[in-house]
Amino acid sequence: MEDEVVIASSSIEAGIGCWGLRSGAEHLRYRSCASPPHGLVSVAGRFLASSQLRDSSSSSGSVLFWSWNKPQVEVKSFPAEAINPLACNSDGTYIVGGGVSGHIYLWEVATGRLLKKWHGHYRPVTCLVFSNDQSLLISGSEDGTVRVWSLLMIFDEEGQQRAGHLYEYSFTGHALPVTDIVTGYGGSNAIILSSSLDRTCKVWSLARGTLLRNIVFPSIIDAVALDPGEHVFYAGGRDGKIYIAELNAQTTSNNNNNNNYGLHIIGTLSDQSKAICSLGFALDGFQLVVGSEDGMVRVWDTKTRNIIRVFKHAKGPVNNIVVMRQPAALYPRTAGNNNNQGPMGRRHVALPPPLEKYSSIDEHSELNAFITPRSNSYDATTYTTLQSMNNQINELQQHGSSGASEMELERLKLDCKRSMQMVQQWKKMYQNLNQFCVGELLNGEGDETNLML
Repeated sequence: MEDEVVIASSSIEAGIGCWGLRSGAEHLRYRSCASPPHGLVSVAGRFLASSQLRDSSSSSGSVLFWSWNKPQVEVKSFPAEAINPLACNSDGTYIVGGGVSGHIYLWEVATGRLLKKWHGHYRPVTCLVFSNDQSLLISGSEDGTVRVWSLLMIFDEEGQQRAGHLYEYSFTGHALPVTDIVTGYGGSNAIILSSSLDRTCKVWSLARGTLLRNIVFPSIIDAVALDPGEHVFYAGGRDGKIYIAELNAQTTSNNNNNNNYGLHIIGTLSDQSKAICSLGFALDGFQLVVGSEDGMVRVWDTKTRNIIRVFKHAKGPVNNIVVMRQPAALYPRTAGNNNNQGPMGRRHVALPPPLEKYSSIDEHSELNAFITPRSNSYDATTYTTLQSMNNQINELQQHGSSGASEMELERLKLDCKRSMQMVQQWKKMYQNLNQFCVGELLNGEGDETNLML
């Protein structure tokens, strides 16, 4: 079985811890990291990125990149303002950051260019997450709103003018800042689950754009995790309890009222620990990884409701948890093979350049984004900018005329092959149609002869 790793960070200078989920061994301790909640991401499994907030009263911040091979920071970026949450699409093409001003920034990872900046909220952005089909970006804010953004609409200025606003939906049900957001499966038909300092979790429908359920908890909820089967969800409270709430229970007519205290809560996980700060599911959908204020990371078996493993991270709160497949660069060297490494074992991979502070794209130039399906996944998408594609074409052309000629020849051969296939299809259709017409004519003559007799 392929091992998974648990990656955790804290809001204090405790670095980033990385452990094997099954083995329990600590792989590496990344230094100099003080991340805000939702500020740690794995960029398509290639490297780690984390936003940094050194001083809550300061307007400046940074975004740091680490490779899997070195514990030191390798790339430092300094955006125009302090960034709270980070998110990236599944292919690692885009990194999105939410600023303390309410602005949302979208960078291209390969070039570091700032492709888009827009005003998303009136208060600091607290959460960012992509939908499972990567077509939507969902944001939460201290202003209590949850907004849904279409990546197509973000780059479509004409569509924005027709719609009058950039977002697809703006959910305004929370009375206090949003603390966490998760999405289910189904793309534009999925559900959104949000938690808030107002002690509620709300379930929203992307298909209808409406509130489906409001659940009131005894404590403030800072983290939520959705069961992969979408039957229940887990809510981490500041009282140290992890509440289990039903999603498919019968709904009463007044379920949106705050008077329904405790409705739909069917159980808890608790070991008398301090406040729960972060939650994340393992790939098997049964192991729940929990980061708490006491600096510990606990792994719960949701079937037996028992703790099966504990990792010690730091003295401060563990406000970020990432669970992912173990990267090849973290696998240990085998005995007798210290000099020969596997295709990815301990090989240094160059990280992308720093993220731009300000956009270098001419405001009068045209910026297009393409969404193309990947062959190895039915629901994944890849985002590529027109400028990036043109740069790749120019680089290929600079390699020499012979290479360009070979590419053109291959393209012509492919076009010719497709044309021949189309001709064969038309020939076959013509033959079938001819046989059908002849048969109809013969049958018609036979019927007329019978009538005359």
